[in-house]
Amino acid sequence: MERAKSISQIQAPTYGNLITILSIDGGGIKGIIPAIVLTFLESELQKLDGEDARLADYFDVIAGTSTGGLVTAMLAAPDEENRPLFAAADIKTFYLENSPKIFPQFRGALGRVAKILRAIWGPRYDGKYLHELVRRYLGKTKLHQTLTKVVIPTFDIKRLQPIIFSSYEVTKNSTRDALLSDICIGTSAAPTYLPAYYFQTEDIHGNVKEFNLIDGGVAANNPALVAMGEVTKEVFKENPDFFPIKPMDYHRFLVISLGTGSSKGEERYNARLAKRWGILDWLLNQGSTPLVDVFTQASADMVDIHISVAFQALRSGRNYLRIQDDMLSGTKASVDIATEGNLEELVKVGEMLLKKPVSRVNLDTGHVDPVGGGEGTNEEALIRFAKILSEERRLREMRSRHTKTGRRRNLC
Repeated sequence: MERAKSISQIQAPTYGNLITILSIDGGGIKGIIPAIVLTFLESELQKLDGEDARLADYFDVIAGTSTGGLVTAMLAAPDEENRPLFAAADIKTFYLENSPKIFPQFRGALGRVAKILRAIWGPRYDGKYLHELVRRYLGKTKLHQTLTKVVIPTFDIKRLQPIIFSSYEVTKNSTRDALLSDICIGTSAAPTYLPAYYFQTEDIHGNVKEFNLIDGGVAANNPALVAMGEVTKEVFKENPDFFPIKPMDYHRFLVISLGTGSSKGEERYNARLAKRWGILDWLLNQGSTPLVDVFTQASADMVDIHISVAFQALRSGRNYLRIQDDMLSGTKASVDIATEGNLEELVKVGEMLLKKPVSRVNLDTGHVDPVGGGEGTNEEALIRFAKILSEERRLREMRSRHTKTGRRRNLC
């Protein structure tokens, strides 16, 4: 296909039929899995609209928690030419090259002992390389400068409440207009793995706001519902970008939600073991952190269940695509085992996940089961979604041009 000379930012939903949302879960190095899925989706959009097409050109909101927050910033932050900082295809390389330095591995028997001692006395990793890396790439870019709206959950440990960094909130509360680098470091500060993160913002009136942040996964490891909530608030407030959409028009939402995989199928924990656990066992058991596994998986699944039920009740099930693998095992289920072999295995998981049938969480078993109805594989579903996204974008551009032409005529 002929290369597109330029591609503009997406027009407001008021010119289209849909509200488009992309959501990416937290999960440390397992961010490689959604990176593979995003690469495929972007390649399909490029087949339709030219190789300059990027995901930020098609989604009204990109939401991400923890490692998903980092991916969100990479997709939505502008470069020197005001285009997305990263193409989706670059994200896999980013993880492969940098994960071993973010999560340096302890080797041998002494290494395992050192890992345990470090986990007892402080976070396993100091986070210095991650912080330097994020600041180098994102520089002085602030939340209001993203190429499309973003929503990144964090949790303030001082106030004991979620802090949602949302492009929609910036216009009303400029103290939330933080550096993207600070937001990404905060949302990825996973308890026991990376240190909590403190920073301040100051608005033009000199008002200072402090943030004491840890991983957004403690509040919303799957941020899809948070993103939908941010949009719904704007609809309630009669934001002209969403006219004439109504607050509960779920059939107008198009949501792609990407998980980072879980080890449900492995069933590594059980009540007979857990009833004897003390603090240390909940924090370090079989090379993982059960307490973190529990709250992040519970958060992600509850969101998936709620959205699935709501979309199906409104007969809009095909507007919601959740891509998740719950059969990870061994080191692949870890958020920090960044060996070359394990990272390559995660790439294979992402590639195989594309070939698996479209699935949804089973309310009885808790497992992700294939759905009927001829929805095909995840790959086929993404091809269908790419066509919808491309058509929606073109529709908005056409209606926007007609509206602006009509206004000019009226002025004359």
